[in-house]
Amino acid sequence: MHELPTFEQQLSRLISLASVSSATPAWDMGNLAVIEQLAEWFTSLHFSCEILVDPQQSNKANLIATIGRGEGGLVLSGHTDTVPFDEQLWHSDPLKVCQRDQAFYGIGTADMKGFFAVIIEALRHMDLNAIKQPLIIVATADEESSMSGARRLAASSLHAPRAAIIGEPTGLRPIRAHKGIMMETIRITGRSGHSSNPALGINALDAMTEVIQALMHYRQELAIRYRDALFEVDHPTINLGHIHGGDNPNRICGQCELQFDVRMMPGMAIDHVRQEILSLITPIVVKHRGILSFEALVPGVEPFLLDADCELVAAAEKMTGQSAGIVGFATEAPFFQAMGIDTIVMGPGSIDVAHQPDEHLPLEHIKPAINILQQMVSHYCL
Repeated sequence: MHELPTFEQQLSRLISLASVSSATPAWDMGNLAVIEQLAEWFTSLHFSCEILVDPQQSNKANLIATIGRGEGGLVLSGHTDTVPFDEQLWHSDPLKVCQRDQAFYGIGTADMKGFFAVIIEALRHMDLNAIKQPLIIVATADEESSMSGARRLAASSLHAPRAAIIGEPTGLRPIRAHKGIMMETIRITGRSGHSSNPALGINALDAMTEVIQALMHYRQELAIRYRDALFEVDHPTINLGHIHGGDNPNRICGQCELQFDVRMMPGMAIDHVRQEILSLITPIVVKHRGILSFEALVPGVEPFLLDADCELVAAAEKMTGQSAGIVGFATEAPFFQAMGIDTIVMGPGSIDVAHQPDEHLPLEHIKPAINILQQMVSHYCL
């Protein structure tokens, strides 16, 4: 058995293990080293650890660490990857934990490797021999890109306990709902030709102009159809994020591509939104005699909603002293909910510093986070 390092030593070790996930292959890394380190520490706490390596990418894996048996219980879950970072924009080495201004600085301190150090610090001071219902620690891969780790987890035979906490940085406020996200690409293929005679080709950019107009009109429709004042942005959004087409001003544009995202409210579903968009844009492309390709850039994440009167919400509100809230960013919560597990999002740190240079975890969040997790484990597992 290995002696567990201190909280700061754990955090420093986790941050030092670079584990960027990105849809851009040049930036993408594995997370296996992080998973193996966590497995070593949880084994020291007498957890049974299973490392599930991605069959498509051997340097990526999930961890399921379990202690206790029976029905019910609790999942504490987080992702082990980070977004890409530019070291030149940081005031300290992003892969070395630096303590200053009453916070720990480093990539992943808040989002969200720090949550695992908090879990271990909470558990090392508890009598885990008294566990009566399962306590399951889940660590996933690729949340910051494809969420492939959570998708594989949802397709597995994971024991479904009563409740799950996803430790994303929420300032320790329990979160019971968030929007979904889908990132899509529309490609229109026409036929290039000399611009002096439009009849010589099929202008893909002309067709895309009408497609954009249709999407903007659809965006207005969604804002009327779906509203919830509890969200800061109280309606669905469509962001037209990237467009490229053609190669020269005196050639008819032969191909044009648009990339956009949709942030969906609870009550909306990815398949339904895609079908509605497809029905809008297909007649436009046909009218222009183009060829349409409509594909997801990455698999989407469904919206997440847990009833306000759920027992898990009540327990979290009591233990934190904060009412459950709603956020606009997406998490892995819908995948746990799809397994029949009541789920909330709650962890130390702030989403405002996530994905930013000088990401940090405030010292003042650490002891309260430890205390809350100890209470939740006692409530669901003892």
